[in-house]
Amino acid sequence: MSEERVDSGGRPRRSKGVDSRLRRLHALDSVLCGASWLSVIEPEVEALGELVGTGAVCFDIGAAYGMYSFPLARLVGPAGEVHSFEPQRKPYRILAAGARLAGMRNMRVDRAALGKHPGTRVLAVPTRFGFPVHGHAHVVDDVRVPESDGLFRGKRSVSSETFSVDRIRRTRGLDRIDFMKIDVEGYESSVLEGAEETLEKCRPKMLMEIEQRHLTRYGTEPEKITGWLHDLGYRAHVRHGGKWEPVERVTEWKRNYLFTARTT
Repeated sequence: MSEERVDSGGRPRRSKGVDSRLRRLHALDSVLCGASWLSVIEPEVEALGELVGTGAVCFDIGAAYGMYSFPLARLVGPAGEVHSFEPQRKPYRILAAGARLAGMRNMRVDRAALGKHPGTRVLAVPTRFGFPVHGHAHVVDDVRVPESDGLFRGKRSVSSETFSVDRIRRTRGLDRIDFMKIDVEGYESSVLEGAEETLEKCRPKMLMEIEQRHLTRYGTEPEKITGWLHDLGYRAHVRHGGKWEPVERVTEWKRNYLFTARTT
């Protein structure tokens, strides 16, 4: 058995490599948390510490550039896991590179979409002035209602492999999932349908973007999502005034909703 190195106070001494990785991770996290004060990123990021702790297993579905992935990786620590899924090439490459730079061994990044049915899906990436608007990319294979371009002049398309939450959990041997963030521009119902077994067995907390304008393209509405989750024993909350407040329905003035399983 190797001898554990300790400092002058008798505490275990971390290697310089570990300290360096932690400094880089804290730097990335500090930038994200600081940006929330300027409304650059979502204020719910600041409240993640109330939802997850050391050793938690988290899914970031629609991870983009890692607004949630990096803070989650810091919060769960080396004993936890963050599984990040981003189907677009550029955001995926940037997110994966950031994870490597920070030496985040507790974070796994996949270029994939999550939904109900496995296979290859096509995503539309809106463009403005010729530049892709990655934050509004959405699956088009399952679009049921014609949509207008609105503020966007054109679209590009990209294909991505699609898996279900339940399949990922089984193939990776995860006996629990504690938290899921879902931001998929209206495709939330499909993600949830592919996670039925996980919701029943693991009862994860879920932070989900729900907006009628995005759900419309898939022919659904917020009430169907909240009603289905209510039947599964979940209750909705929004972040307001520095705390989570329970709500009965989705409104236009909030887009992010926390769902927690009722204990009684």
